[in-house]
Amino acid sequence: MHDFDTPVPESAEWEAWLEYADALTAAGDPRGEAIRLEHLCETGDGGGDAAALAAAYGRVERQLGLDGLRDDGSWRFTWSRGFIDEASFLLTEEAGPQRRALVERLLAGLPHAGSFDPADPEQWEGALIDALLSHPATRLLRTLELRLTDYHHSAERAAVALARRRRPRLEALRFGHDFDVLFELHPTSAGNRVEPETYLHAAVVSEEAGNALWEALPALRTLGLEGAFLFCDVRHDALTHLRIRGAVFADGSLFTASTPALESLTVEIDVDVHGVAASNAVLGHLDPSWHPRLRSLDLSQAYFEPEEAGDFVVLADSPILPQLAELDLRELVIEDAIDGREPPAVLAELAPRFAHLDLYVRGDIIVEGADDGEVDRVLSALAHGSD
Repeated sequence: MHDFDTPVPESAEWEAWLEYADALTAAGDPRGEAIRLEHLCETGDGGGDAAALAAAYGRVERQLGLDGLRDDGSWRFTWSRGFIDEASFLLTEEAGPQRRALVERLLAGLPHAGSFDPADPEQWEGALIDALLSHPATRLLRTLELRLTDYHHSAERAAVALARRRRPRLEALRFGHDFDVLFELHPTSAGNRVEPETYLHAAVVSEEAGNALWEALPALRTLGLEGAFLFCDVRHDALTHLRIRGAVFADGSLFTASTPALESLTVEIDVDVHGVAASNAVLGHLDPSWHPRLRSLDLSQAYFEPEEAGDFVVLADSPILPQLAELDLRELVIEDAIDGREPPAVLAELAPRFAHLDLYVRGDIIVEGADDGEVDRVLSALAHGSD
């Protein structure tokens, strides 16, 4: 038996959780015993036994029907006070009859199982993710990492499963798929290829599902998105840290996000499979009205094609610059004269605009026509670092 109806303590104090454990045990829920053992291990009272605690949660997983997910190896998760606390997903290479049998068993317990085709191996990932995230044991998740393989099937299913119940404690989420070169054909678990650009202007995760996801995660503070055209946007009033790798928004933009509490933004992007890089004109899209609290901008892993000038020059005119406290750049390059001014003069004129922040240049510093000593003298007036 399991009892997820008993109110969960709002306090972190163990006294309330031990009372909760007693209520679970009275209802025949093995999580009660696990919570008491966890208390002993954490506090040292009575010499807690880590092996006994692991065995207790093993019994919990068997009774809840989650042991098959553990054994499959794609999910890795930890428990805290009777609920799954941290979880990460990466599809293991093992497939075939054993995984299909697991998927069919898991789907038998899902009321929405009719939307899956267990005969299609590329849908198994979505079923494994849905099965865990739909379980009430995950409602107090604190951190979640979803590294998807068959994302053309599983991304929306994962978003819908997450949004199926409110996640009041989920603070950190990583969501997306890996790639070597942006927009390259993506290999599936069945050996097929997905064309990422199919989803340009038609996000992998629908706008409705995306909006429901952000609404279901009130405690979210750290978000990492990775891949191509995953979402229409991000709308979250409390998100403080955002990392974007690739072109994750369906309209191809980099900064489609309404995140008024955002303090830190990291963008990682490079030349795509067609040999094309985003224009650094996109840096002008950083709007202070959308990101009024942004203080840290990390572009150290971002390559942009200079449209009229390098990133340093473009950012010097950006309305977001005055509010930044830290700026990381991949390189600082001024090669051409601007409005009749030679590169050394351009650097000398623009550098004071960065004097209020910590400026880090991770790669080359090239100012055409200036010697190293001249560049150093200008930059030494700034809070400047170079790796």
